[in-house]
Amino acid sequence: MITDPISDYLTRLRNAAQAGHRVVSIPASNLKKEITKILFDQGYILSYKFENDTVQGTIKIAIKFDKITKKPIIKKLQRISKPGLRKYVSATEMPRVLNGLGIAIVSTSKGVMTNKKARQENVGGEVLCYVY
Repeated sequence: MITDPISDYLTRLRNAAQAGHRVVSIPASNLKKEITKILFDQGYILSYKFENDTVQGTIKIAIKFDKITKKPIIKKLQRISKPGLRKYVSATEMPRVLNGLGIAIVSTSKGVMTNKKARQENVGGEVLCYVY
């Protein structure tokens, strides 16, 4: 039984990228779909597709690789807020990942968004993960 679905999502994505797989299939949820959309919009993944083949559905993610070095674009996926220790921040305390080169995915009252967008909209929330 998986107690932390977001950690499972990030681990599957990280493992597939490090193993050199082009596509990874992950069980879907609304939060995972929002995180996938953010990763696509920020250019960390090549494409994604939501499939309703089971009751829950699946997300198929095409991982993006660097053309020259053949290494995955995502260097690190780090879970911040865990079920045992939640990490909440205000709009003024919003974290900067690698001096603005990476992103933090934040769950706010206005939906799931990046740290930069949350700072612009002046909302705080739960820091889900760092991506760079």
